[in-house]
Amino acid sequence: MTDAAGALLAHEEIETSLEGARAFRVRYASRDVNGVGTESTGLVITPAAAGSDRPVLTWTHGTTGIGDAACPSAQPDPARELITYFDVHGSAIDYGVPHVQAFVDDGWVVCATDYQGLGTPGVHQYSVNITNGRDGLHIVHAARSLGLGMGMAVAGAGWSQGGAAIAALTELDAEEYGDLAVFAAVAFSPGVTGAALQSGSAATMAASDAPIDSHGFMLIAGLAAAYPDTLALDDLLTPLGVRIAETTYDELTVHHLNDVLARTFHHEGPILRADPRNLDAWKDAILHSTAGQRRPVCPILVCEDLANPEGRFPCPLPWQDAYAAGVKERGGEVEVRRYPDDDHFSLCRTAMPDAKSWLESKRPRG
Repeated sequence: MTDAAGALLAHEEIETSLEGARAFRVRYASRDVNGVGTESTGLVITPAAAGSDRPVLTWTHGTTGIGDAACPSAQPDPARELITYFDVHGSAIDYGVPHVQAFVDDGWVVCATDYQGLGTPGVHQYSVNITNGRDGLHIVHAARSLGLGMGMAVAGAGWSQGGAAIAALTELDAEEYGDLAVFAAVAFSPGVTGAALQSGSAATMAASDAPIDSHGFMLIAGLAAAYPDTLALDDLLTPLGVRIAETTYDELTVHHLNDVLARTFHHEGPILRADPRNLDAWKDAILHSTAGQRRPVCPILVCEDLANPEGRFPCPLPWQDAYAAGVKERGGEVEVRRYPDDDHFSLCRTAMPDAKSWLESKRPRG
């Protein structure tokens, strides 16, 4: 992988059910938390009419999986409003962009990365926040090669895993932004890994007497993919767990994987080791790759869901509060809005109209 990060490698126009819009599936060069070159795919959605100096929204999606079956842009009618697994007429994964029609109607170009490993080779570096955030930025650089009248003003929005990705996107080095100006970002129920670790509410990795949730399992696989020189799957997983990780990562989406892990545990035995090894290196990898290490370059709006059972799934409220408190401690501008009637899966559809108005209020004019 030798192309400069942000280089557009391929594109094709695809059909979209959105009104007055055009959509493109793109493949572009990016790089991971350690600067290793990667490739990612994604979508670019733009008003069909000609325009110039258009504002840009980069959307970073929530958890879908760690392999190609979980690639949002490969789903039917991918350039669409958000559809979730739990909708009555749902899908295997959550995909689409909440409130996207309104953004297009108001002249925005919307970029939506798939992240590396989802539709491209290798294991997706799941919840490696900096890797995911770089993918969310570099798709904007790549999209500028399409000649869509994009301006330099960029806003970010992300949900769950993507909320942490957007947080990381606002903390990158100046040269990564280039001439792009990231002016505001919204994190819906962000799953910032460092905040989870430091809040004391992260689930233990040492509980071998119960099935591991798919999110924790994918975090292990994603970190091992990002840090192959220091982390190994068998540090934390039994031979059975390693076999599942290595043979099913490309085939199972997050909810399917959760069921497989639970049933396999009950029928074949432990997936997590009873004697985990190398834990300090795993913690160091989380802290090295997490968002929440620097003052963000722009104001942040954190939208929190409060209707989850006991605030536990899948991004507990203490994680979200810890991230917001950290932004404030580092001198960043942060606002928190809570949605008491929304759970994790309804939050961003309910809150995105508010978020769009907030982004518009921060958007530079003239």
